[in-house]
Parts: sequence; C-alpha cells; structure tokens
Amino acid sequence: MIIYSNHKGQDMLQVNVELKERRYPIIIGAGLLTDPQSYAPLKAGDKVMIVSNPTVAEHYLATVQDTLTELGCCVDYVLIPDGEKYKTLDSLNMIFTALLEKNHNRDTTLIALGGGVIGDVAGYAAASYQRGIRFIQIPTTLLAQVDSSVGGKTAVNHPLGKNMIGAFYQPISVIIDTNSLHTLAKREVSAGLAEVIKYGAIFDLAFFEWLEQNIDKLVTLDQNALEYCIQRCCQLKADIVARDETEKGNRALLNLGHTFGHAIEAHMGYGNWLHGEGVSVGMLEAAELSRILGDLTEQDVARLEKLLARAVLPTISPDNMEPAEYLPYMWRDKKVLGGQLRLILLKSLGQAYVSAQATEAQVLAAIERFTQR
Repeated sequence: MIIYSNHKGQDMLQVNVELKERRYPIIIGAGLLTDPQSYAPLKAGDKVMIVSNPTVAEHYLATVQDTLTELGCCVDYVLIPDGEKYKTLDSLNMIFTALLEKNHNRDTTLIALGGGVIGDVAGYAAASYQRGIRFIQIPTTLLAQVDSSVGGKTAVNHPLGKNMIGAFYQPISVIIDTNSLHTLAKREVSAGLAEVIKYGAIFDLAFFEWLEQNIDKLVTLDQNALEYCIQRCCQLKADIVARDETEKGNRALLNLGHTFGHAIEAHMGYGNWLHGEGVSVGMLEAAELSRILGDLTEQDVARLEKLLARAVLPTISPDNMEPAEYLPYMWRDKKVLGGQLRLILLKSLGQAYVSAQATEAQVLAAIERFTQR
C-alpha cells in the first residue's frame, strides 16, 4: 500500500495491481472525483467517453465532466438504463453507437462511472471497440469498489446465465472515491458487504475477525473503517489477480458462493435479488456443503451466518425457489469442466479451495438447510 497526498493535502491510499507486462493503480480516498491528479494518465487533448446510467449521472456526471474539462480532455458521455437486467448486448450496442456517432477511435479512453453493471458493460465495450481501447474504472458502489472494478473481468449476461459473454480486459486505473457511497441506498451498501465478508472467508481469517469487530461501522459508512476495508479487499484481489489474471487457477476462489448466488439471480430475474444478496445466501450454502463434507464445523457456519445477518444481508434462499431449481443454472456455471460441478468450498474460515467432490444430493442438502419452509 502506498500513501500520498492529493492537491488538497488529503492522504490517499494506493494499491497497485502487478501484472506480467504492466501495472495499474487503484487509488482510494475521499474527494477524488474533483481532483485532476486522480485521472492520470489522462492529459490535455485526450478524447474521453463516459459510460454511466441516469441514477449515477444525477450525482456525479457533471463533477467528472468538469474535472476532465479542467484537465483539458474532450468529453462525451452515454447513459445506459440502470439495473442488472440491462447488463445485455443491447446496452453494449448503445455504447458502440455513441462511440461511432461521436467519431471516437483507438486513442479514446472509456470511463466506467457507476456500479458493477456499468463497469462490466463498459469494460467489455472497451475490450471490443476497434479491438481494444483504454478504460478507467470509477466504481460508485461498495460492491464495485471492493470487487468488480478490480481485476479486468468484463461481461454481459445472457437469459440462460450470468456473465456468459465477456472478456478479461484490464483498466488503466481504478479511482475509488469513498464519498460516492453516501448516496447509496442501504440495501446496496449491504450488498457490497457480502463481497467484503467473502474476502475474509476465503483468504484472511484475521480480516474476518476484524469484520466481526467492525461490521457495524461499515454498515454506517464510518470513513476510517471504510478506507481500511476497501484497501484490504483491493490488496487481496490485486495479489491473486497478479498470480492468475485469467482465472486458470486460484483466482476461481474469489467465486465463493457465486455459483449458488448466480442461480438465485437468474431464477429470480436479474435485479430482483442484488448480486451481493445472492452471494450472501450462496456463501452460507457453500459453507454448509463444506460442513457436510467434513471441513467446517457447525460453529464456523454459525459465525458466517451471524456476520452476514449483522451486515443486513439475507441468509435464507428465496421463498419461491426450490433446491432443485438451482441445479440447471449451476450446471451452466463457467467453472464446470469435464462434466464435473466444481465449487468453491472452505477448509476452514480463511482458507478456500476448489472441489469437484460433492454429489448432487449433498449440494441439495446444503441448499435445503437455508431454504425457507
């Protein structure tokens, strides 16, 4: 972690993502959107296309436009509809159309201003437009700040599965302005905390224990707790992305609870359950499966359940979703290889692994425990 001061003398945190051929910075702090220094390596004369949605644009588009104009950039923008159900090829095409109509070419930089949907769609547009243009992530939700904006996963959904069409494509920087969290709905803050808790569960027992002591501060957006939390999550993700950029190995561990959670999201209709809400229940189902397989204890599962509940997250599967209804979605998961259902499970709190050992009956039993009757 690097600490530096911005033009106003405020301390900023920086985490670097170290890839084989290059690195890029993640900068974290309050008030970054108004600081031209945050937008390096953009410079006077650069062409920029901001991708956002109407909800985020109302709060932050003018601020980003003004700061980039002050820097001397030529700025256009395009707004796509707000919500997970619009993470589609149609939204992707809206971005392409705007880029073409405004005569943007390979020296354009795309800026993703918004949550995980905006980051994923804009990133995939950047990966595809004229075979690849630069892009910057400016995540405005906690979930995007701690997870989806970092690491270069970009995608759109298909009705039969989440994130099925996409590419690995890294940004040139990530700008995390913690002030943007104060316009989030409480439900969105909680959804982000699901991904935060995930990091402790899979990699870092000490961080999990810190969360048990500080989760109430995060729910109320305490600034000091937020900055430490975001920095720690970004560092953990940066470390694993540096070792496994395209998810050929241990990067898959970041998907704890996601195979179950994506099934919930798809079954319920994208956007009806937030991603973090699905992941919350999915982590509990994965934890229960880990217990069934003899790794976790009942106490471990209860600790995870208690922490998720304190984060104001759901701990029970949707009441109109039967355990068997998970399976078609789970079998379409990207981690399925050679006809085997591969799941991220826990040897212990703080230690995850990839397993193909669970039977369908065991998977259904794990889901059943967290199904409302």
